[in-house]
Amino acid sequence: MDPVPAPAPAGPGGPAPSDRLPAAVAGAYTVLAGTLLSTVGLSWDVQWHIEVGPDTFFTLPHLLLYSGSAIAGIAGLVMVLRATFAQRAGRPADPAAGGSPVRVLGGTFTAPLGYLVAGTGGALFLLYGLLDLWWHSLYGFDAVQDSPPHVALFISISLTMVGSVIVFAAARARRWGRIGLIVSIPVLMTFAPITTYAFQRMPLPIDPRLAGTVFFAVCFVLMGAITLRHRRVALSIAVVLGAMQLFLWWFSPWAARVYADYVGLPLRDNLREMAPVLPAGIPMFMLAAALVMEGLLRLGRGRGWSARRLPQLVGAAGGVVVSLSMLVQTSMLRGGMGRGPMGQATTSATTVLIDVVLGLALGALAGYLAARFAVLLRLNTPAADQEGR
Repeated sequence: MDPVPAPAPAGPGGPAPSDRLPAAVAGAYTVLAGTLLSTVGLSWDVQWHIEVGPDTFFTLPHLLLYSGSAIAGIAGLVMVLRATFAQRAGRPADPAAGGSPVRVLGGTFTAPLGYLVAGTGGALFLLYGLLDLWWHSLYGFDAVQDSPPHVALFISISLTMVGSVIVFAAARARRWGRIGLIVSIPVLMTFAPITTYAFQRMPLPIDPRLAGTVFFAVCFVLMGAITLRHRRVALSIAVVLGAMQLFLWWFSPWAARVYADYVGLPLRDNLREMAPVLPAGIPMFMLAAALVMEGLLRLGRGRGWSARRLPQLVGAAGGVVVSLSMLVQTSMLRGGMGRGPMGQATTSATTVLIDVVLGLALGALAGYLAARFAVLLRLNTPAADQEGR
């Protein structure tokens, strides 16, 4: 893939600004809608397995999950074809409409980077869906999340969500782009930790699910704050994440029971009242971590702290808050003093120490990478930094 030369600045005879192109807005939000449908579908499907159990490939939760990826993938394909036709007609594509265009397959297609990533993720998801169907035909329908086809599906959906983030980051000079970025990041934050389930049966010194939650939460919130460089971005992302958690908390068990009643299936015997699985894994106190990170970012920038060290410091502080808050969250939802990295019962002091060390290490790494991801997002459309100001 080769980069396509950047278009000339907008003006008479030049490309129209992306905020005046309904297709640019429609394409971006269609991809986002697809990722939201996938997230809702997965939460519903997980709850269905827990409360009802019997499953086929064509249940409504599965169809919602697959339709979300299909919608996002088709939207990505349409936007790639649109950019390709514009390029062939001599109309340079606006990088703010999906990111810098790249030539694919020797120049056969001109694909905005964000839509290329989102479309690739959608295509891979449907491909791995066929693998999942074949897997179930061999071994029966399973309710585990760490089977090879399921892990591949989770990674594919996450890739589509990364594409959505790239698309909106490219339009950060426009209000619709900033709003979309603040919404697309929490969607990715909700889904990305699920990929760590691939390691949950391995004898690791830390809980991979907790590690994934801490790392991705800090990394993506900080990445959004550095990319947009506006006040209260981290807080806004945390608020949207909390709203998503509340919705999934209500919707998942409700949808599972309504659908079970509709198809005439009973709930499992001895079903205990417990928190919905997927929303229960989302940090409930992310707003507190966002406040800490937002405050440290303002303090560091105001006092001229090293820009190379500040993201690691902010990330480490945020990582400790997220890690300790997950300990509190687990205690609230399951009771007890908490669990150790290998699932064993632990004392409170040991648990806190482990969580602090885990938060510091993963948070600092997340801060380091978040700053570099933000640089990549901004370099994808550098002209956007001067637009709309």
